[in-house]
Amino acid sequence: MGSHPHTPPPPAPTTPAGQEGLAALLARPDRAVIALDFDGTLADIVPDPEQARAHTGTVEALAALAPKVASIAVITGRPAGVAVRYGGFAGVAGLDHLVVLGHYGAERWDAVTGTVRAPAPHPGVAAVRAELPGVLDRFDSWRGTWIEEKGQALAVHTRRAEDPQAAFEALRGPLGELAARHGLIVEPGRLVLELRPAGMDKGVALTQYVRETGAESVLYAGDDLGDLAAFAAVEKLRTEGPDGTPGLLICSGGAEVPELAERADLLLPGPGAVVEFLSVLAQRL
Repeated sequence: MGSHPHTPPPPAPTTPAGQEGLAALLARPDRAVIALDFDGTLADIVPDPEQARAHTGTVEALAALAPKVASIAVITGRPAGVAVRYGGFAGVAGLDHLVVLGHYGAERWDAVTGTVRAPAPHPGVAAVRAELPGVLDRFDSWRGTWIEEKGQALAVHTRRAEDPQAAFEALRGPLGELAARHGLIVEPGRLVLELRPAGMDKGVALTQYVRETGAESVLYAGDDLGDLAAFAAVEKLRTEGPDGTPGLLICSGGAEVPELAERADLLLPGPGAVVEFLSVLAQRL
């Protein structure tokens, strides 16, 4: 597939590894997996996660891109069905090659069947669900924190607290102890602490999916600490086998999360720029 002469090229990666990843994707798009986080990457971060929706133009960009690549995978900490609903991904022409790997890969929704496959919840999640309000009630000064129900996990948000960062730091220890008592871990994010089973992470989900599809190149875009595992997975895939699997790492949100930004091949300022990148990519293929 050749590029269209009147289409501007997508923004260039700043690293040799990223340049190699993009070149491999452009050369053999039908052997490429495009993997994308949802919140902060395809959807703008909003105070209430229940109000999050895919950025304008996301579905159109994915529908233009999906038929030209091996697969598009949305990898998110949200339940798969919620990401499908908030993304508007169901029943869209051209999105047959889309899967949503929810709960860090524990759940899976395929566009072809329109159904979600999910395991039974970890018993520790129910125990934490019962105890969590009491733990938060001990922190009167951190009013404004609230619990997001995620089925296979629970998240405590401090974005609406009087001092969001202070509340976040104060709760890390107590929530870590609560999680450990019930066999869970705490995953920190941008003003959110998620309590969930160990062994579910975006790196595991991405590596398994790349192997399942036999992809020869991979693009991953994310914006937060939970995406570090996927970044590490791509870095490892690049070095495996005789030639490795070329990969392109994109950080959405610029340098807001320095740990992610410093490992990215390309920084984009947020979901609008990510969607624009995907649109240009689709036109070039």
